[in-house]
Amino acid sequence: MNRNDVLEKCITFSVKINKLKKYLCEKQHEYNNADQIQRSGTSIGANYSEACDAESKADMIHKLGIALKEANETKYWIEVIYRSELMSKDKYSELTNDVGELYKILAASIRTAKGNMG
Repeated sequence: MNRNDVLEKCITFSVKINKLKKYLCEKQHEYNNADQIQRSGTSIGANYSEACDAESKADMIHKLGIALKEANETKYWIEVIYRSELMSKDKYSELTNDVGELYKILAASIRTAKGNMG
């Protein structure tokens, strides 16, 4: 999978997160969890984008690491929101699968970049 494909997956996921935030705020009147998941969920792609234009291999790995941490945090917020009965099981499954795929891609990218450093 090339960088543009990964970036597109990140953007698509960010759009889903923005729509979830809108739903949580408008329909559930839930603002704190909505803000938290929007920050972490959209940060994945922003950090991946920065990693693509990093100044060095070490900088790229660092930014990919931040994106990976944001993906992990987003998984946490998805779980909290679902267990709080603020989203459907279908939406939970969709977002969990999406963020899990991004997590795997980012982790593999870090492993590959670290392997190419030596």
